[in-house]
Amino acid sequence: MARHGARTELIGRRHERQVLDGLLAGVRTGRSEVLVLRGEAGIGKSELLRYLLERADGCRVVRAAGVQSESELSYAGLHQLCAPLLEHVDGLPEPQRNALRTAFGLQLGDVPDRFLVGLSALSLLAGHVGDQPLLCIVDDAQWLDSVSAQTLQFVARRLVAESVLLILAVREPSEREVLPGLPELVLRGLTERESRQLLDSVVAGPIDQGVRDRIVAETRGNPLALLELPRGLTDVELAGGFAEPDGRPLSSRIESGFVRRIGSLPEETRQLLVLAAAEPVGDVTLIRRAGERLGISVDAAVLNAEAAELIVFGPWARFRHPLVRSAAYRAVGVADRRRVHRALADVIDAEADPDRRAWHMAGAVAGPDEGVAAELESSAARALARGGIAAAAAFLERSTELTPDPARRGGRALAAARAKFQAGAFDTARELVEAAELSCLDEVSAAQATLLRGQVMSASKSAGAGLPLLLEAAKCLQPFDPGLARETYRDAIYAALTAGRLANGGVRDVAEAVLSAPSHADVPTREDGLLLGLSRVITDGYSYGAPALRQAVTAFRTEEVSREAGLGWLPLVCRMAHNIWDFETWTVLSERLVDLAREAGALAVLSSALLLRLSNRAFAGDLQAADSLVAEAQAIGEATGSGFFAHYGALVVEPFRGRESATRAAIDAVTQDRLLRGEGKVLTATQWAAAVLYNGLGRYEEAYAAAVRGCENPQELGLSLQSRVELVEAAVGLERRADAVHEARTIDEMARASGTPWALGVAASVRALMSDDQLADDQHRKAVELLGTTQARMDSARARLRYGEWLRVRDQPVDARAQLSQAHEMFAAAGAEAFAERARRELEAAGAKVARRSPPAAPKVLTAQEAEIARLAHSGLTNPEIGARLLLSPHTVEWHLRKVFVKMGISSRKEISLERLGDGVAS
Repeated sequence: MARHGARTELIGRRHERQVLDGLLAGVRTGRSEVLVLRGEAGIGKSELLRYLLERADGCRVVRAAGVQSESELSYAGLHQLCAPLLEHVDGLPEPQRNALRTAFGLQLGDVPDRFLVGLSALSLLAGHVGDQPLLCIVDDAQWLDSVSAQTLQFVARRLVAESVLLILAVREPSEREVLPGLPELVLRGLTERESRQLLDSVVAGPIDQGVRDRIVAETRGNPLALLELPRGLTDVELAGGFAEPDGRPLSSRIESGFVRRIGSLPEETRQLLVLAAAEPVGDVTLIRRAGERLGISVDAAVLNAEAAELIVFGPWARFRHPLVRSAAYRAVGVADRRRVHRALADVIDAEADPDRRAWHMAGAVAGPDEGVAAELESSAARALARGGIAAAAAFLERSTELTPDPARRGGRALAAARAKFQAGAFDTARELVEAAELSCLDEVSAAQATLLRGQVMSASKSAGAGLPLLLEAAKCLQPFDPGLARETYRDAIYAALTAGRLANGGVRDVAEAVLSAPSHADVPTREDGLLLGLSRVITDGYSYGAPALRQAVTAFRTEEVSREAGLGWLPLVCRMAHNIWDFETWTVLSERLVDLAREAGALAVLSSALLLRLSNRAFAGDLQAADSLVAEAQAIGEATGSGFFAHYGALVVEPFRGRESATRAAIDAVTQDRLLRGEGKVLTATQWAAAVLYNGLGRYEEAYAAAVRGCENPQELGLSLQSRVELVEAAVGLERRADAVHEARTIDEMARASGTPWALGVAASVRALMSDDQLADDQHRKAVELLGTTQARMDSARARLRYGEWLRVRDQPVDARAQLSQAHEMFAAAGAEAFAERARRELEAAGAKVARRSPPAAPKVLTAQEAEIARLAHSGLTNPEIGARLLLSPHTVEWHLRKVFVKMGISSRKEISLERLGDGVAS
């Protein structure tokens, strides 16, 4: 901005202004727009934001600014932005309303999932009252607390048709990556001509041409530098250039210039500026009261500070530039800063804002202080209660630093480490654990430290990396806290099953530890039974542990399960229901787990729950439901920054569908995912997927090779067991029964131990493949009968297909056509294209004329998201319910539905045809 008396004028920035004008025009037509302005300090981000505000007539405006001293206080930035809209929070769905109110400390409640808070913020911004577009401006986003930055990133990715313009300004370079992956505009310096024009607008006296050239060259077009650097030069220096060269970075030189200007002000004015710099919100009333407590003549100091063009005192205190704030704070010594923090702490209401008061008290003390440390610990507890994990971690870390007693310091360091781990700050968590272990920890705390190190290793590296530490922690916790030890054994065995062949130590080590652990209960719980049964399966064999495992799994199905227990135990229970071939229990409990996770807003658990549920739906032959779950997993993956969930979901669904390119793409995506390279389960799952695909396509050589690799590590259970069935089918297709004898015998033994219709039916089908003549016929009939009583329709259809193929080869065309026809109908209804085509070929070979299905006229191609929204609308969900499921605003759901109606040529959700929907979806 060039200043001409009271008038200011933006110099240059023609392209940037055109971009902002275009965004503003777009949002006025009903679109949503997002832009991140990036650039160095002083490059003009704030001036462009002012330019935008001047043209925002007819828009409602909400604003926030990151503040360095608040960067550890969770949801501080988001609260700033949403505060003007909170009067409308009661209009949100109850789970979203409670999540947002709890996060902002407006009510007590369970810790909300941060992505549920993100959905709440999205709904609040998208549902702003009135017809006005909403302009959301966030300055200095590099200093937002991490959870606010992540939430705004989540919101930005989901703004589509809400008439919201979100502009975020980020100073570069910053200490951490901020708001990656969003549309951005990088600000460069002004041109030389523009730089000279701006410089001339602020230099009143004569300036030597050489000095002008040097200033223009050294400032590299940075507007703030062009405005401020001349102020630090004397008239002689401006006229002749007699000055020492300054080699400091530009931002440091600008800040140093501000420090010199502040240093030339009266003492009371400097103190006032330090108060304003230390009070991050800019609460003028608070600053005035603290100034009076320090004996400052506040009115005179305000006039001096404003006259120096460093700060403006209005409803809020706003520094001219963030560098002024940091310069003001640095302009005084440490003792003076402590006095300022003490004054602010003294005037803050301890009941109304205890956490901010504790933070200032921490800045006021010179060394360890138990009283302040205890208050910070209490602040951490309050932060946790509203879901502010990062804030709790910051309070606890500072509390640890101020704790004089070594034993108490160790406990607080451990608590801080746990909070840092939950906030995703793994390196800091590891350092705090190490600090805690240097203190005088008792045996229980030492075991908890080991547990935390294991959890950090598992999360930051791989399941196998943390496994030895989890196992060690479980053993150490056993004498003191059997409940926590049991949960740790659970997590260890889950990690071992996931790491599989790549585990350090392996699942057998965990199983042996579980079996050797002393029992502290007269009557074992269902949790004990689950761990003991699974451990027996691993150490002694399937038939020894399966009955106990099935009893425990049944108990989880028939007995009440609390939300906390369900979220902790049901992921393992669902895996075990699959492993003991109890399809009905797998169906019930996977649905229950998904419902629990959705209700709790626990997206981390929901991601795993969706994979367990969609696997169940795929085996049930309900590929449309599985697709819906994949779409939901994909929405969560996009929100959390992980594509694994959608990739793994496709890995399960696409092989049954029989599309080779899609299956290969899913296999490649999963094997290349950096988070999964250390997990053996992935190697097994990809080989199972390939085996199913190639068996469906009748390419038995490739199916056999993949199934052999899928069977290599039976202790992983799960898809390693299923790979045995694929191996037998492929071997028989190659007329190499002898190569599948061991696998067939193992499947038979598992079926006898399990005793479920699913297990017995699959075993009978395998036995039929390995037999001849009458025995084969009997076993095929038995397989068809048993599997027909289950919900495992994919295996039921495959049993009919195998029987029909056997009958055709035995020259019994009438009976063959009966079985093949039913198999073809089941596969076609499920969308299992390869298996349906295999059945069709067999039917034609048996003398039947099978008309190819002529799909109804396909609508214009829908996107995957449009198709999923249409499915959910067809199922009866409202727009807010669909939005909650897919992490979208109701406005965006409505916008997508309008597009669906146009493409399908319909006018209401009642007219949505699922059959036409499936045929019209873009791959």
